[in-house]
Amino acid sequence: MTTIAGERAPDWSSEEWQVRARSWVDARLSQAGRRVTGLVEPRVRPWSLVWRVPTDGGPVWFKANNPGTVHETVLIATLARLTPERVLTPIAVDAEQGWSLLPDGGESLRDVLGRDPDLAHWERALPGYAALQLATAPCADELVARGVPDHRPEVLAGLFAGLLDDRESLLIGGEGGLSPEMYERLRSEVPSYAERCRRLADIGIPATVQHDDLHDGNVFAGEDGYRYFDWGDASVAHPFGTLLVTLRSIRYAKKLAADDARLVRLRDAYLEAWTDRYDHRTLVEAADLAINLGPVSRSLSWRRALDTPEESRAEYADAVPGWLEELFAADPLQPDS
Repeated sequence: MTTIAGERAPDWSSEEWQVRARSWVDARLSQAGRRVTGLVEPRVRPWSLVWRVPTDGGPVWFKANNPGTVHETVLIATLARLTPERVLTPIAVDAEQGWSLLPDGGESLRDVLGRDPDLAHWERALPGYAALQLATAPCADELVARGVPDHRPEVLAGLFAGLLDDRESLLIGGEGGLSPEMYERLRSEVPSYAERCRRLADIGIPATVQHDDLHDGNVFAGEDGYRYFDWGDASVAHPFGTLLVTLRSIRYAKKLAADDARLVRLRDAYLEAWTDRYDHRTLVEAADLAINLGPVSRSLSWRRALDTPEESRAEYADAVPGWLEELFAADPLQPDS
């Protein structure tokens, strides 16, 4: 199967590929003064393969991305250069092959919240992520040129219209797909969506890296602070689009009402990083717009991740149309209809 990027998805199960990948891991670990001490533990998804590799210096993690998420390797290297205190510094990265080798990050924020569910952990984690975005904003054009998907407001409406033309990915009329009625409703939404994109762009907050799947399972919480990982869904976009997944995940995990003051406090803790440039009212307007527009970005991310042979993506295929339906109920700070 030919991918969106024009490359064929790798056959991670082939002996030839596994020998080549293992040789790369061994060589990079040797350069770092480490050696493998046991069998690797694999985890395979349509969008990536991950090996947990035991070494004499503790476990490390090898990741191979498919062509739809290969830009993660570019981001891993770039973020480690720009904001080393916010991410893991890779042992090695091969951007051409989509391979990365990372040290173990320790406990996740999800682990910590399992013991201590106080949302103050998120209140401390979000400003650090905002600082990462601000540090990366000057490199937005460079990241796009190096293959990171462009989801900036200026292009997002066109991407939405193009996605609606991909009837196969939307499973129209099929199991887990869009109903014909919902499809027509989405098509009629395009002009309004484009107008909201224009308004968000006009506010002028610079685009930057946007994780697009920032939940408590993708944040390490160590003694040296919070580090953010798993960038396969990321794009260059309006920074505040992050809040869609983050606030939704917190709302549902904690079973909070949409108007719970704790969600608003977390949003404002995140927005604080921009208050030296914009007033609070403008920031809230931009956050509301970015959250409302965000389901299209999520749908596009899933389509890239699932640009693999049909048999390997079937389990997750409904995520592409499913996120588009969320366009009509996207704001986690608004009550359910």
